[in-house]
Amino acid sequence: MKPVVSVLNAWSCVVISVFAIVILSVLGSLYKSEHPGFTGSEGEPEDGAAVAASIFTAVLVYIAFFVFCAFQAYLHMRARRGGAISLS
Repeated sequence: MKPVVSVLNAWSCVVISVFAIVILSVLGSLYKSEHPGFTGSEGEPEDGAAVAASIFTAVLVYIAFFVFCAFQAYLHMRARRGGAISLS
């Protein structure tokens, strides 16, 4: 199987996805726990659980990006070594 995206794009996507998963998971946890800094003041969302659900949906999308891009990076590494089966 050949990679679809370039090696730079694959590794960039992996790094960005990891950061996005960590940051959004923390934000989602804070909204889910109804942290007063995020839901207690005026002008903030009143339903922290609904906000947390949409943030966790974004986390799932970034997990899918991470899996796809990590597989693409693996395919690039395998192709650089000479493929799945090397005769030399």
